[in-house]
Amino acid sequence: MKTLNDIAIGAELETVGRTRAQVAQAIKSVVGGQVVHVAHPGCYDPYQVVDTQGRTWTVVADSSLTNVPADLRAEIVTPILGVDDIATLQEIVRAVRRAGARCDEKCGLHVHLSCPDITPQAVANLAKMVHKQEEIIYAALGVTAERQARYCRPMSAHFIERITAKPPKTFRDLNTAWYGQYTPQPHRYDCSRYYALNLNAFFYRGAIEWRAWPGAMHAGKIKAAIIFCMAMLVKAMNSKATSAKKRAYNPQTVKYDFRVWLVSALALNGDAYKNVRKHLLSRMPGDSAFKHGAAQRPARVKTTTTPAAVA
Repeated sequence: MKTLNDIAIGAELETVGRTRAQVAQAIKSVVGGQVVHVAHPGCYDPYQVVDTQGRTWTVVADSSLTNVPADLRAEIVTPILGVDDIATLQEIVRAVRRAGARCDEKCGLHVHLSCPDITPQAVANLAKMVHKQEEIIYAALGVTAERQARYCRPMSAHFIERITAKPPKTFRDLNTAWYGQYTPQPHRYDCSRYYALNLNAFFYRGAIEWRAWPGAMHAGKIKAAIIFCMAMLVKAMNSKATSAKKRAYNPQTVKYDFRVWLVSALALNGDAYKNVRKHLLSRMPGDSAFKHGAAQRPARVKTTTTPAAVA
């Protein structure tokens, strides 16, 4: 059985308001090492921080962050990390925020996931799981209609139909289902990258990319996003099969439904994931403890205490 410890992660955090040099210095304040202005390729104008463990943290330009001047656009690209490194990433987020960086409505968070033992079936399971829970996931993440239409599109119905009708036995089968024809050398900027669950990244570099998260300079929200993505992949890898049948979004029960899914299906239960659940449920209407809301809550019985008889 796979666990979160088996998943390798990476993240891209888009920020505005501070230069790439300032953001790189904030990262250095947490991980040590040296800041180097690589400056190549020019379109990304990268700065790199090689930390005391020899890992490289990169800060690049992002042309999509059009609300601010070009010199105040900074995207943090992490090295390959594990679940135990999330605490360090959280400290980096806090340091970058203290330095004055922030997120606006153009900013996003991309989470990359990989595992050497991943199978075509596991990737198909993940895609079907996302398709099934898509409306609930979008609501939990607060994905705007604009982002859904451009950068975080819903799963392709054609792709889901293909992997449901003929479950992929090989990565070639999965590749053919994703592109519509076998594409052994996909382009990094293929138009299929703009799905919330981007499998073009998997075929291009071997890591699945989650693109749906809005930007945040909040350490708890960043952790919740990453843990949620990891837990979904773990579930997909540990499942023999999964359904792609769409789950209806019911605003009256969605908070309860989502909490139950987090706890029972994704094993994000207990005190260790209390804050993860808190952030993931924060945008949801309704009651997380009772399916039909406060009306189901047991009435409080008012008790009175009888003073003890005086001897």
